Amino acid sequence: MINLFDRVAPQPSAPRPARNAQCRCGSGKKYKRCCGQEQGERADVTPVEIAQLDVLLRARRYVELERAARALVMRVPEAGVAWKALSLSLALQGKQALDAFTRAAQLLANDAEVHSNLGLAQQRAGRAAAASSSCRRALAINPHYVAAHVNLGHALADLGQLDDAVASYRRAIELKADHAEACLHLGNVLLRLGRLAEAADSYQRACEIPPANALSHYNLGVVLRELGRLDEAAASYRRAIAIKSDSAAAHANLALVLRQLGEGEEAARCCRKTLELDPNNAVALMALAELDADRGDFVQAESLLKRAISLDPASAVAWAGLVRIRKMSPGDSGWLAEALSIAKSPLPPREEAYLRYAIGKYFDDVEDYDQAFAEVRRANELARSYTPTHSREELTAYIDTVIGLFDAAWRDLVTPYAHPSPRPVFIVGTPRSGTTLAEQIMASHPEVFGAGELTYWKTASTTYLASAAGGADCAPLIGQLTGDYLRMLRELSPDARRVVDKMPANFLFLGLIHCALPNARIIHMQRHPIDTCLSIYFQNFETTHFYANDLDDLAHYYRQYQRLMMHWRAVLPDAAILDVPYEALVKDPDAWSRRMIDFIGLPWDPRCRDSHLTDRPVLTSSRWQVRQKINDSAVGRWRHYEKHLESLKTLIE
Repeated sequence: MINLFDRVAPQPSAPRPARNAQCRCGSGKKYKRCCGQEQGERADVTPVEIAQLDVLLRARRYVELERAARALVMRVPEAGVAWKALSLSLALQGKQALDAFTRAAQLLANDAEVHSNLGLAQQRAGRAAAASSSCRRALAINPHYVAAHVNLGHALADLGQLDDAVASYRRAIELKADHAEACLHLGNVLLRLGRLAEAADSYQRACEIPPANALSHYNLGVVLRELGRLDEAAASYRRAIAIKSDSAAAHANLALVLRQLGEGEEAARCCRKTLELDPNNAVALMALAELDADRGDFVQAESLLKRAISLDPASAVAWAGLVRIRKMSPGDSGWLAEALSIAKSPLPPREEAYLRYAIGKYFDDVEDYDQAFAEVRRANELARSYTPTHSREELTAYIDTVIGLFDAAWRDLVTPYAHPSPRPVFIVGTPRSGTTLAEQIMASHPEVFGAGELTYWKTASTTYLASAAGGADCAPLIGQLTGDYLRMLRELSPDARRVVDKMPANFLFLGLIHCALPNARIIHMQRHPIDTCLSIYFQNFETTHFYANDLDDLAHYYRQYQRLMMHWRAVLPDAAILDVPYEALVKDPDAWSRRMIDFIGLPWDPRCRDSHLTDRPVLTSSRWQVRQKINDSAVGRWRHYEKHLESLKTLIE
């Protein structure tokens, strides 16, 4: 942060060197022939000259300011005010100004602004420790100097002292609540610390401070995507684009979010727009690759990823993407060598984690199970460094609240506000329990639309619980929530007799869902507990599944899931839920597919038998597997890793 040049008092005369001494300006010339004055003249910077410098600075006439400041430095080498003006003129033109700032700070020892600006120049030159010292010097002179707190925050962030950087940015905001830069950089550091909700709040605050700043909205989009708040993330990227329409990064990241929201056509348009702005944008190419993989075109996806790698050979995300679109073999040793090389280079934890998960999958595919587990364990350790900590206490308390609130008496109370529609079909369970396979089977039926993982009921439940906590009569709210949901399903598919919502985490909201839609069918996918948890542990969940990075947390999460499903079994009618064992489904897919189709009230269609041939987008991590003929190769997978899974064995004892 370069601050405007404050008015300063006239500078005292510099003691004149002996007549034949070298000039202190550094030219090497004799003083008399360089900057010296005739006998009797004083070497002063006058108030008028200071005012002229000030006028040039405020008018942003930086070239003229540089010229005037250089003239003064030549005439009065010890004039700190001239060096200050010169350093600012250079910095504001994007020129190297560190030497000038250093000299100004030597001459103006008690000028907080000079020391703060020196600190910023040092930080930008990669000298973070020196920058920290300079900023602390500025604050020793003026503890309330906002710019120095911000610049100190920059230096501390570069030094990896993130908690101290947070404190510096927060102090700047205490002193100046509408300091957009401090809010923006505070958000950046909080994001690095994995404090996502706080980062979102800080970015939101920056967005509300005029003038509109595209970067603040863009960064808010980044963290909202991390939090799984995809609709809000898309809105933030759109606002960034409205401010800066030529932001290729905003268009590319909007494409990634739109793809996750199931808006593939608009995502593809965003990718094309990105490539118009920046033909070599690797992120857009990777987004297009994801869209192709979602549609099952893995050959084209691989081609796009390789093109992205040619543009950005060190892209951890692109290299990792290659592993997700097919099964690896020993013939892919070249990929492994490159991935290991990149993973060993200095990378942000998030990018290294991408690669470690991918390397783990490679070793799993080639049946080197010990090495696979070692890589995935490292990936999860990295993920824990940038994601929020999973709170077992909070999850347990939440499950207690749900069980206490959504009981049989409550169900009977709100029934009059329910809707009789049989259109919605819910597939629930834990991640990696076979929910994508079940959806693919049902979506192969011509009268069924697979809507993917809809986040509606998470938001609806939050709304309901907040209303209940406030003591309001919440029963009428059921009708409003149901109406909104059914309208959303009509927008997704106007004609299908059944629409499948396969959000696994909807198991948390089944009480609310059933009371709102008592004729909706619920398919509960069940898989061997350790196979399920192992598969979760091997998966790179980019958002929300913060329990997934620790085996003890995983075991706790799974037990809470089991506890809640036992409650729903006790409270909800038997006819509302069909339990589908994954192992039975893959052993006898024809029988269980028929049973699921019958359960949702439709006649059998033979296309459900060949679900792997169904042409539809699949956005989950199982998109490659569901396009293979159903098989039981993943059953009992945990046995390969048994010696590493003591924390999970309690789930089957």
